[in-house]
Amino acid sequence: MKPIWVVDDDQSIRFVLERALAREQFTVRTFSSPREVLAALADDAPQVLVSDIRMPGGSGIDLLAEVKSRHPGLPVIIMTAYSDLDSAVSAFQGGAFEYLPKPFDVNAAVALIRRAVDESLREEVAEAAPVQAPEMLGQASAMQDVFRAIGRLSQSNVTVMITGESGTGKELVARALHKHSPRAQGPFIAINTAAIPKDLLESELFGHERGAFTGAQTTRRGRFEQADGGTLFLDEIGDMPLDLQTRLLRVLSDGQFYRVGGHSPLKSNVRVIAATHQNLEDRVRQGVFREDLFHRLNVIRLRLPALRERRDDIPMLTRFFLGKSARELGVEAKRITDTALERLSAFEFPGNVRQLENLCHWLTVMAPAQVIEPKDLPPELLGGGPVPASTPAEGAASTWPMAATAPAAIAAPAAPGAEAGAPWLAELERDARRRLDAGEREVWDALTRQFEACLIHAALDVTRGRRIEAAQRLGIGRNTITRKIQELGMDE
Repeated sequence: MKPIWVVDDDQSIRFVLERALAREQFTVRTFSSPREVLAALADDAPQVLVSDIRMPGGSGIDLLAEVKSRHPGLPVIIMTAYSDLDSAVSAFQGGAFEYLPKPFDVNAAVALIRRAVDESLREEVAEAAPVQAPEMLGQASAMQDVFRAIGRLSQSNVTVMITGESGTGKELVARALHKHSPRAQGPFIAINTAAIPKDLLESELFGHERGAFTGAQTTRRGRFEQADGGTLFLDEIGDMPLDLQTRLLRVLSDGQFYRVGGHSPLKSNVRVIAATHQNLEDRVRQGVFREDLFHRLNVIRLRLPALRERRDDIPMLTRFFLGKSARELGVEAKRITDTALERLSAFEFPGNVRQLENLCHWLTVMAPAQVIEPKDLPPELLGGGPVPASTPAEGAASTWPMAATAPAAIAAPAAPGAEAGAPWLAELERDARRRLDAGEREVWDALTRQFEACLIHAALDVTRGRRIEAAQRLGIGRNTITRKIQELGMDE
């Protein structure tokens, strides 16, 4: 770890901090002026910089600006007198980690510097992390078997059938099979056969000629043509209608097909990967899936484990999805305690990995603090049973996605008690109705900005402009409050 740099024109301050930090096994380097620090920055950089705000030959605020321009992620602690709060506010606006009022308690100062060191180390880990997200995550033995199978199939064009419950990541496996195959330079085309009406599915797969049916004003290439030279992923193949199963079998047999309304046979060089959450053997016995097509597709079968079969992966997946959600929403990533992870690992997750990802998105938005504890988890994970989504007339309910296939559905609590003890909620509803009745657009954004600005203004007023303390009291991150202040124009 790099040393802590302390800059102050008062030799006694430098001496006290140097001795106190040395007792805590920190390496310390001291300076008497900003000029010395700037000269040293040409060849080196500290883990944390602690600087006085007023020194002969330079200002701590100016030094802060210069340091941040060179090392944006470096935590800087500004030391200041109690009467210098205006300068402290300026320091926070310049990106200071925290300020240390003089005279200070030595133990409190060391604790603050230790927090800054921890923050700096987290920043270094985040910067060292690869930018590109991994294709798939999993250390459990069941997932390692899947990875090995993908590796063995990497030089093959054989047809693959992927089975597993909804939300286990069947399309991710299909994409990995394509990426690591000889067809990697060709297109990867995916189609969910269960999501397209029967009357349109044939045209989607095989294309149509102009005038083939009402609305067919132009010739259209189907998925088989689009996937030529690459991979066609047929998701939920078990729901394909019987008549289309016959056409698919013919294509898989000789590679030829006709567009809807066409008379000339077409050929397409396509590798087919199919997937289903259903038991196709049962579907064959029921007479709703062709046995010959089943055998044609079932050359190699990959079964994906349910999340409850790979519980050891839940902590790793949770941290990954929390980071991913934070990046997508442009907020600071939240952390989760070991006890909360234990509660997550014990849950059955009927929606599998997709449900866990949606839950992490929900927690990123709805958890009140930066560290997620067991009490922040949804009621289902706390043993409270499912929470039904009430209609507006029935009252308010907070729901989270159990096995949603869409992105996380987040429902904020309505106004319980708006008529009793919370008049501002009733006023908020009246203002919203007025705007909506008047035909205003983007009402959500307008009211949300006002709400956030009101909260931040109140917190800064209570903490006398100390952003770090205001963020802590609001239960949000330091970076979040700084970004919100800039977005809301509160620092102008």
